[in-house]
Amino acid sequence: MKILYGVVGEGMGHATRSRVVLEHLASQGHELKVVVSGRAHKFLTDRLAGKSNIGVEEIHGLSLRYFGNRLDKSESLFHNLKKAPKGIKKNLDVYKKVVEGGFTPELVISDFESWAAFYALNHFLPVISIDNMQVINRCRHDKGITKAQGMDFRIAKLAVKIKMPGAYHYLVSSFFYPPVKKRRTTLVPPILRPEVMAAKREPSDHVLVYQTAGSNEDLVPTLKKLPYRFRVYGMGRDGTDGNVTLRPFSETGFVDDLRTARAVIAGGGFSLMSEAVSLHVPMLSVPIEQQYEQELNARYLQHLGYGQWASELDQDVIAGFLARADDFAHNLERFERHDNSMLFACVDELIARRAAGEAGPDRLDADAMGKWARDEPSEPEPAIISPDA
Repeated sequence: MKILYGVVGEGMGHATRSRVVLEHLASQGHELKVVVSGRAHKFLTDRLAGKSNIGVEEIHGLSLRYFGNRLDKSESLFHNLKKAPKGIKKNLDVYKKVVEGGFTPELVISDFESWAAFYALNHFLPVISIDNMQVINRCRHDKGITKAQGMDFRIAKLAVKIKMPGAYHYLVSSFFYPPVKKRRTTLVPPILRPEVMAAKREPSDHVLVYQTAGSNEDLVPTLKKLPYRFRVYGMGRDGTDGNVTLRPFSETGFVDDLRTARAVIAGGGFSLMSEAVSLHVPMLSVPIEQQYEQELNARYLQHLGYGQWASELDQDVIAGFLARADDFAHNLERFERHDNSMLFACVDELIARRAAGEAGPDRLDADAMGKWARDEPSEPEPAIISPDA
């Protein structure tokens, strides 16, 4: 089957899990055209090089700006408006290239990416959504987790709902499995890259720190006050300062430091959090302010006893978390790490159903971590445009 696959470029988690799905689809003989923006373009171009049935096109995508650990909405808006004219032209050029290049997709898969979804809408094609964001909109959450951020939760839910409405089916990757409340929704375990799947948990005494804001000059002095060894990624430099080792980015080195870490301290991004949980590494999460998806991930992490979340990172927070690391590690033992076979079975079933001309299924036959219950009322959905309309 010919498949158009869209990958959002904001954050690398979308790219790393899409690589896993794309490699599986390529191994099944499907012909793929990937549209991707940002840093994710180079990553996927490099990782998929040499696969003759995959072509990668770079598109323009929205990007976010931050001030410290807070989302800067005004700067993000200004930046995206400034880039819009060239970005729109670039996307129109790619659209024309795909349309006139002889590639006629029969199906679209999107990892929270709008260009591919728009292409599907314009060509009356079904869309399979594969991401973690839809858990906000398509699952029922305990009010104890969401009530503290009631308005933020409702805004985030609306934003996610608008982003990818009326899909053929939604595959939602998650390490927490709340009840599915909407039809055409299936929960699957975290999508793990091969390097993490192959990693063996061997705890040592160091703490892994992943710092996305390289300008946080207070971090190293704070860590030096604590009686632990830290390995820090993301500061943009390398070297040793007392008990703190600054590491340059290395995919293999990072995975090795993660699998052997006593604990990990990072933001609220889903990919690293799900890798830590899958490897049974306790985590302290400090979500970016006003990034509700990150806060929801962090709240579930703490709710399940796999780690702790905090709004700010300081000496007392770190010390308190590390004092409880053994308790979190014990709780993580009950999390069963799955390979990607459950996801692949769901993807293959959906492609087969589409090839047979079936409508988007409410439930899949393949095993999953959560499906819509047939006896449970489902919330109204946007109308799905028939591919044959």
